[in-house]
Amino acid sequence: MGGAGLVFDNLGINMLSISGKASQSSILFINRFHGEELDIDLIPVDVKKIWFEDGRGLYALIDYVKDHFSDRYENDPRILATGPAALYTDIGAIGSIPINSGKLTYADTWAGRGGMGSKLLQDHNIVAIIYGGTYIDEDFRDRKVADKWFYEKYEKKLAAKDIEATTKYRFEPKFETGGTFGVNYATLGTRLLSFNYQSIYWSEDVRQEIHKKLIINHYLKQFNEETIIPKQQTNCGEPCAAVCKKLNGHFKKDYEPYQVFGPLSGIFDQRAAEQVNFRADSYGMDAISAGGTVAWIMECLSRDLLDTKEIGITNKPIFDYKNFNAVEDSTHNAQVAMDILDSIIYKRGIIDLSQGARKWGRHISRQKGKNLLNYFVFNSFGRNGWIVPNQYWTPGALSPMAIMGKYYMYYGSDFLPPRELGKINAHRFKQELIMDNAGFCRFHRIWSEEMIPEMIGSLWGKQQKYIDSINLTASKINSRNASIFWESERNIDFVFEFLKYTKKHSDDFTDDLDFWINEFKNNKFDAALNFWYEIHKGTHESLREFY
Repeated sequence: MGGAGLVFDNLGINMLSISGKASQSSILFINRFHGEELDIDLIPVDVKKIWFEDGRGLYALIDYVKDHFSDRYENDPRILATGPAALYTDIGAIGSIPINSGKLTYADTWAGRGGMGSKLLQDHNIVAIIYGGTYIDEDFRDRKVADKWFYEKYEKKLAAKDIEATTKYRFEPKFETGGTFGVNYATLGTRLLSFNYQSIYWSEDVRQEIHKKLIINHYLKQFNEETIIPKQQTNCGEPCAAVCKKLNGHFKKDYEPYQVFGPLSGIFDQRAAEQVNFRADSYGMDAISAGGTVAWIMECLSRDLLDTKEIGITNKPIFDYKNFNAVEDSTHNAQVAMDILDSIIYKRGIIDLSQGARKWGRHISRQKGKNLLNYFVFNSFGRNGWIVPNQYWTPGALSPMAIMGKYYMYYGSDFLPPRELGKINAHRFKQELIMDNAGFCRFHRIWSEEMIPEMIGSLWGKQQKYIDSINLTASKINSRNASIFWESERNIDFVFEFLKYTKKHSDDFTDDLDFWINEFKNNKFDAALNFWYEIHKGTHESLREFY
């Protein structure tokens, strides 16, 4: 969660563990004034009244906490908050907004993946946390020493290397845009995922037309004109050169939320996408899983597998790309998406995601005698665990890794034999752990994943011990890997169509690629199972614990 760690450092502690459960929904207050003991309080609150009174959910709770408690802090505190999704679903997120000179900014940041907000509220009855302090510890702050490291490694100062490494997130002159939103949409081309992944089946010409007409000439054009050109960008609360938070007024534009509640849901207009993203954020949802779920329900409605009345909405979505109107049809689909989000929170009709979309999908499929899950792209874990993958058309996004939803896997667009993919996934897992365990933002990974162990070695003489600890941690996490083979036919088609697409667009015609294409052509279900297990093998043989 960008910026939230910097304020936590002012408490002068390394870690805080929450155990047990409050008797009623409560705000956790933590403060430390200079060298005094921690000041901790637990304040009961009528959170439903706060969430629903003005319809702003999580944002209303953040305002409430700030208004009632921020004056107790000498420096700007940080607030972590949940929304209604944390109470009514398993995909509740934890949201936070940097406070600058006593004022909330618009650069909201999230711990969204995996339902962290649902855990915080349902397991502990904590709806929000406010923390901060004035404690000053002996941090490493000698820039001259850091610059020496970077000169020895890159022949550049730290700042120069970091600016180079974060070009994509600030402004990429090659594409005249910036941020994950701008660069991804400028470069995706016919790999764009839209209309609940139905685009993977369409011809090259159709996908090219959609990308040019609806993305380049409208969705991305709006973003560039409204955000990039006027330089509406800021950081997450850290003093960072990336300024990755791309804004349009109070709307923050990140690729994945604006992809799932964008093209994946048949929405290609910024005004429409802003409204549905704000609705999901107000509910405090993991936007990626919420968006993937909504897009799935929208396709089921378009195929008459679900009826509007039984899920408590009025209109069906427009899921036909032919003659699609970027503004009017996107606005229509955004309203349908918001109505579905409302039904999820208020449990209208047959919708009940309290135990997750995967379990609900199984239940509804049994009731209807039709497997609705076949149209839902998701990763399965254990009996009920699930997560919508990151929005890249690559088998790595559906890998059987112990932790998915983050980037603990390879998500390049090139083909890798599945056994090799599993090995590279394992490598990426460990590289990402190097950064996560040191509290580094992965947007700086070009230098941080190789420099962090060296920094630890220079400061404390424990470079190898840190690397050994990372390897051991990865092995221990992987020992609890309960990934389940793909339960959705759309997952299988996602991989099969990727293989065919890659052969068509790559000059590297490997025997492995031809082999797997033929295997899928002969029996895609058997081939998918073998492909999945080969990834699994590569991961496990790379993350074995030898000591």
